[in-house]
Formats: sequence, structure tokens, C-alpha cells
Amino acid sequence: MSPRARILAVCSTLVVALLAVAAFAPLPFSIAYPGLTANVLGSDRGQPVITIEGAPTRETSGQLRMTAIVATGPDADIRLKDVVSGWFNEGRAVMPRDSVYPVGDSPKEVDKHNRKEMRESQDSAVQAALGYLHRSPKDVKVTLRLAKVGGPSAGLMFTLGIINKLDGDGRGGDLTGGRIISGTGTIDANGKVGPVGGVGLKPKAAKRDGASVFLVPREQCSDVTEELPKGLKLIPVRELKDAVSSLRALAAGKTVPSC
Repeated sequence: MSPRARILAVCSTLVVALLAVAAFAPLPFSIAYPGLTANVLGSDRGQPVITIEGAPTRETSGQLRMTAIVATGPDADIRLKDVVSGWFNEGRAVMPRDSVYPVGDSPKEVDKHNRKEMRESQDSAVQAALGYLHRSPKDVKVTLRLAKVGGPSAGLMFTLGIINKLDGDGRGGDLTGGRIISGTGTIDANGKVGPVGGVGLKPKAAKRDGASVFLVPREQCSDVTEELPKGLKLIPVRELKDAVSSLRALAAGKTVPSC
């Protein structure tokens, strides 16, 4: 055998060995799927998701549905076959494990972190909504309840739900226009809407549960347009005021921004 042939044989053997190891070794990925959606204008476990004291509230129509993803746990063994399968399945997403679980290596640690983020997100949602409506938190008390959901990505929808219960579209109508509106996005106390993880899967969950409109952080438009379900209108949002004005325009039959 020539020196060149020997080198090729050794290299081929190493490549085969590496592929064999990769096929059976755990990989640092998580496989995500479309998760639940929940109407923040409705109830959860027999209790209203949004409870307001200190101010009159209005009867609402339509729905405002937050969206979530489900991902394999931080301790799950993800193999090469799982990753390859996820790449070719539109109903799944392969994500770096650290992007899904940035804190903690155990389900208990992750759950604790997600619950903390949810509480902070809810506080920001209340501040953003009351600030937008020029209401004082000293006079208006808002309580948010939603079990089995963690993380900050429901912030925008919580905020819109509070505004809808207190003020509707500001003209006697409902922000939803009687539609099922879904969406995602973090929110800070000043009303700035931020990006979320797994955003490409969330429109699928929204459409599955009857939504006709999906609100998405503006900077993530390109992440959802490629596989957007048919019949689902995509509205980009940078600030809370963008979301409110777009929903008002939609309810009035006017043109709204799109990705």
C-alpha cells in the first residue's frame, strides 16, 4: 500500500470512529415542540388569570392567548438521531441546551429559575399596563395567576389583557375585536417588547388553538415568516403602544403592519 493510501485509510478510520461516537454520545441540545396556549382573559384552575381590584373592569370578548413551547429536559440524553430528526421535522426545533436552560442542570433548578422569571415578568406587565393607562399602582391592584407556565415570554399578552379588562380599545370596544389573538414577547416596565426563545414554534401552537392573529417581537419576524401557518396574520411589535394601536386598527378594519 502506498503512503498516500495508508494516510487515507487512517483518516477514514478516524472519521468512522468519530461518527460512531457522535451517534451514541449525548449532545448539548434540546428538542422543542409547540406547547400550550392560554387565554389570559379567561380562567385557570377555576380562578381568573387576571384579577383587578380598586378599579371597575369591563366584560371582554374574544381571547388573548399567550403561547409556550415544550422542550426536552436539561438532563435528557439527546443523540445524533434525535438532532437529525428534529432538523427535518417542521413541528420541532433543535436548540442549544444553554439557550433553553441558561441556569441549572436539574429540572428542579430550572423550574425555580423559570418561576422567578415569570414573577418578574408579571410585575413588569402590571407596571407597563398601568403606566400606559396612567393608573396608579397605589389605587389599582392586579393579580396574575397562570399555573404550569414559567419564564418571561407571556409578558406582552399579560399586559394587553390588563389593558383590555380596564380600558378595552379606549373607545368602548374590545382590543380583540372578538377575535382569538395570540402572541409572545417579553415586556419591561416601560413597555418595551423583547425577544423570546423558540419563537418559530409558537405560531403553530397559536394556529392549532384557533388564533387568527399572532403578535411577535419585531426583531424576530424573520424567525417565524418562513414556516408561518396559513391563515395566521403576523403583526410585529417593538413597544406596547405598537401592539395596542395595531389591535385597535385591526378591530376597526384598518390596515395593520406585518412582517
